[in-house]
Amino acid sequence: MRESQFQGKLIKAIKDKFPGAVVMKNDSSYIQGIPDLTILYNNHWAMLECKKSSTASHQPNQDYRVNELNNMSFASFICPENMEETLDAMAQSFD
Repeated sequence: MRESQFQGKLIKAIKDKFPGAVVMKNDSSYIQGIPDLTILYNNHWAMLECKKSSTASHQPNQDYRVNELNNMSFASFICPENMEETLDAMAQSFD
């Protein structure tokens, strides 16, 4: 599965699991390493960096940004292998 295909499936899964959530695609050329998606849900936010697989390479600054943003709210790498687990962890952070 290509990353873009996974991202489309993921956005649908987020909107199903979090009705009313706003999902925005981010521009990595604006801030290097910024995660692919921002999710706004009620008074919470999260950012997710999509990968086509758990072994896909990370681009410069992605690890730094995900860690930095996770300290603020919730941020994570997400791939088909960990999608359900990551969405569950995101839901817990929204409680």
